[in-house]
Amino acid sequence: MSTPAPASANVVICGAGIGGVAAAYHLAVRRGVRRVVLVDEREPLTLTSDKGTQGYRNWWPGPDDTMLRFVSRSIDLLEDVADESGNAFRMNRRGYLFATANEDEVVRLRTVAAQVSSYGMGPVRTHPGSAGGYRPAPADGYAGQPIGADLLLGDAARAAFPYLAPDTAAALHIRRAGFLNAVALGAWLFQRAAAAGATFLRDRVVGVDTTGGRVRGVRLASGGTVATDRYVIAGGPALPELGRMLGLELPVLHELHAKATFRDPLGVVRRDAPFIIWQDPTDLPWTDAERRALASDESTRWLTTTLPGGVHVRPVDLAHGDEIYLIWTFETAVTPYVWPPRFDPRYGDVVLRGCARMIPGLTAYVGTSSPGVVDGGYYCKAPENRPLAGPLPVQGAFVVGALSGIGVMSAMAAGELLSLHVAGGALPDYARWFLPSRYDDPAYRALVEQWGPLVGQL
Repeated sequence: MSTPAPASANVVICGAGIGGVAAAYHLAVRRGVRRVVLVDEREPLTLTSDKGTQGYRNWWPGPDDTMLRFVSRSIDLLEDVADESGNAFRMNRRGYLFATANEDEVVRLRTVAAQVSSYGMGPVRTHPGSAGGYRPAPADGYAGQPIGADLLLGDAARAAFPYLAPDTAAALHIRRAGFLNAVALGAWLFQRAAAAGATFLRDRVVGVDTTGGRVRGVRLASGGTVATDRYVIAGGPALPELGRMLGLELPVLHELHAKATFRDPLGVVRRDAPFIIWQDPTDLPWTDAERRALASDESTRWLTTTLPGGVHVRPVDLAHGDEIYLIWTFETAVTPYVWPPRFDPRYGDVVLRGCARMIPGLTAYVGTSSPGVVDGGYYCKAPENRPLAGPLPVQGAFVVGALSGIGVMSAMAAGELLSLHVAGGALPDYARWFLPSRYDDPAYRALVEQWGPLVGQL
């Protein structure tokens, strides 16, 4: 609920997505900063934070251990607040499950798992032929569970997850991973921040007073001005626009990603299933007539080609209690930020067909009258897909953002890091890799060119 704009604030945060809310929580609750004001023209967590699949994972295959340590810290903090809140946001440890029918991909998964294990994920346990020694994940809760990963080969994978395709050759189960309710998490974080004195303004930042080269105040669309000497931009996909108010061009780009929500009344996907991802490239199962029609139109011809791996499925408890989320990040083109976004009307059908390759029982829903509900949002990304958290060149201005598709899993560490920059405190050794100023180093820019923007993206 919004309150009238105060005349002044110790910190103003623009953007009430999960990044901005986490920053407000860390500043007000954990750093003890008074008079923190969170400004957004929308209700909290209603732009992109509530549009994703809301998963988390301590799985980040390089290019080094930076992101794994950063996200592992975020998971530590998520578990802290889950303990404190009585798990108000239903955090579980069902894990991420990477499945494949390709023997070459099994070799690659084994190699990458060993690499991520060396970064600190935990041990990799191999289960050949049967599931002996494998410990299934419980449907609920996060405490007392294994870390690392389990590589289940052949019969072991099919015994543990019988709904997978019968030709599944292996499944890699990442154990410090799962999903949660991001809106409930954000609500709890903001309630705690509000109890510590933070306030929310339903308004829009239209300008920043930077007289003398430092932040002096923030102008609002309602006509008011909030005097402050510390201003945080946490506007998600609006970061470029907010940066320009400070005379800055922030190094971010956008990808538009969709998600489909389907009902699963047949119970094809078990309600206690992990977050399941099919690694293999996929040819969609069109009829001959459908394939000819699609191939005859340049705009749809791509649907008849082999599409990259990466279809995702997970169960979610919504109004009917039988819903599933389906996502396929095969579209990674950079696109302008436009709200509301528009999605390909074929997306629901395409992602359902792709997921049916991994879980054949979903074929029962292909071609039915219910195409599911498609929504989504933008991945706001830095050039090497690492967040931005720290001071900007204008004195008193800070940024927390470019959380890409990992906002829920990384927001707690990003908010903590931002709060340490704003309020003072010992920074973790990984802090330098999230500073906006990291791109000032030509050697680092050269590495970024090598890595590209898809590093770590599933």
